[in-house]
Amino acid sequence: MEYNNIYVELEDSLAMVTINRPKKLNALNTSTIKELHLAFKALEKNKKVRVIILTGSEEKAFVAGADISEFAHFNTKQGGQLAAQGQELLFSFIENLSKPVIAAINGYALGGGLELAMACHFRVASHNARMGLPEVSLGVIPGYGGTQRLPQLIGKGRAMEMIMTGGMIDVERAIEFGLVNHVTSIEELLDFCRSIAKKIAKNSPMAISQAIKAINAGFNNGVQGYDVEVKAFGECFGTDDFKEGTTAFLEKRKASFPGS
Repeated sequence: MEYNNIYVELEDSLAMVTINRPKKLNALNTSTIKELHLAFKALEKNKKVRVIILTGSEEKAFVAGADISEFAHFNTKQGGQLAAQGQELLFSFIENLSKPVIAAINGYALGGGLELAMACHFRVASHNARMGLPEVSLGVIPGYGGTQRLPQLIGKGRAMEMIMTGGMIDVERAIEFGLVNHVTSIEELLDFCRSIAKKIAKNSPMAISQAIKAINAGFNNGVQGYDVEVKAFGECFGTDDFKEGTTAFLEKRKASFPGS
């Protein structure tokens, strides 16, 4: 499939998705959101793909925010629809994807860009990265899950401060807060993410999918995460991955898991 605002590369069991709007600092517009949705949907169905890395083109920005020119004149109803559609098509979609998505933050991750990174399963940043949710300076609030995911990741007080000041934090503060897992040089960023992806890809894709489901359940209001874990744990026992994993362990060899 051909895209206008992104490109997708396949490397064995790894997929690299790059947002490619460098003149706009990779800002998200509705067209890019739709393309990302289609790309992730296709990659989830591709049995060869075990892990996905999401990054921005060039070295200045991961995603520097939403494309403000697209919604500056929206009314109340249109604004609500913008947030609802974006969350459904992309942000919640990525969060609940059955395959791990690693955000490789290669520069500015602001507004919708940070919200996109937070929707990924975890984050790795380069030294030049800067992160923030500056929406209040525009008279609006984060609308793509930022008010929910940021407190989950860094705590309520820190999230309140970041959102209300609209300021940016550097990678030292981001790793202190637990917002990112690792920090590398810009030159090493993608290779570092690849190395993590390869470790993940050696494991059972079915078990990883169930783990994502169980972990996410613990952050959903009204859902008993322990119950989801018990059910997911039990379901693992009826799979070929479980048979291969346990047999390989007993035979003292490395497991060779079938495709997802």
